[in-house]
Amino acid sequence: MSFRFITKSIHAYLIDYPVAIVLIAAPFVLKLGQSGPGAMWLSVVAGAAALLLAALTDHPTGLVRIIPYRLHLWVDRALGVVFVIAPFAFKFSGFDAWYYWVLAAAVLLTTSVFNAPEEPVGARSGLDRRTAG
Repeated sequence: MSFRFITKSIHAYLIDYPVAIVLIAAPFVLKLGQSGPGAMWLSVVAGAAALLLAALTDHPTGLVRIIPYRLHLWVDRALGVVFVIAPFAFKFSGFDAWYYWVLAAAVLLTTSVFNAPEEPVGARSGLDRRTAG
């Protein structure tokens, strides 16, 4: 059994826009920012950027499909690394720090460990099948 179950479509429909909205709303609902206003605003800015990235990505829910999906995944991974480093760099503590570490784990697992590799174009169309003969 493979753990790599998050396809391009699942990522597009179930992850991109919902997660972006959660990143924008969660800091207000959870009252982030006890260790400084940056703890709240980093999530809001990341959510707004995630909305823009989703809208510009070449996948089923992209509005203007100019960013390749592979690049989208690398941007997501980079954001995961930012979430790991942010509590140290900006001196977030307590719940503020844990919020970003949990987000980092979720982002990095989703885009790396659980991400299903894309099928090559030839595999989908049957062009890469070789016949013996």
